[in-house]
Amino acid sequence: MCLGIPGKVIELREDGAVLMGKVDFGGIRKEACLAYTPEVQLGDYVIVHVGFAISKVDEEEALKTLDVLASMGDVVETELETMGPGMDAPAVVDDDGRPVVGGPLRGSTPAGAPQEAGAPQEAGSTQEAGA
Repeated sequence: MCLGIPGKVIELREDGAVLMGKVDFGGIRKEACLAYTPEVQLGDYVIVHVGFAISKVDEEEALKTLDVLASMGDVVETELETMGPGMDAPAVVDDDGRPVVGGPLRGSTPAGAPQEAGAPQEAGSTQEAGA
């Protein structure tokens, strides 16, 4: 499933000539390409689809949509975990931009951090040495 999900722009930067940023989706923070919405400012809300902000939306509509999506349970979390530049899991990042294994809603662990003994790993998640 591919959803356009509203989120709040909390960081802006240029990556080469491409406008990029960090977007907060009700506590889940992800990298997003903002090239299609060059007018966005910090604090604006955008609709993000497969890692790209495709439009700007007002805060009231964004919050209403987030409430509706929250009622859908794991559907939104699953979408957020797998969307983002490159579409590689895990696409959820911490405040320092490091990938997070399992996602914030499932008890996140930064990639490369030691996991609890016997803790199950998410299907398809990998940890690289030296990450």
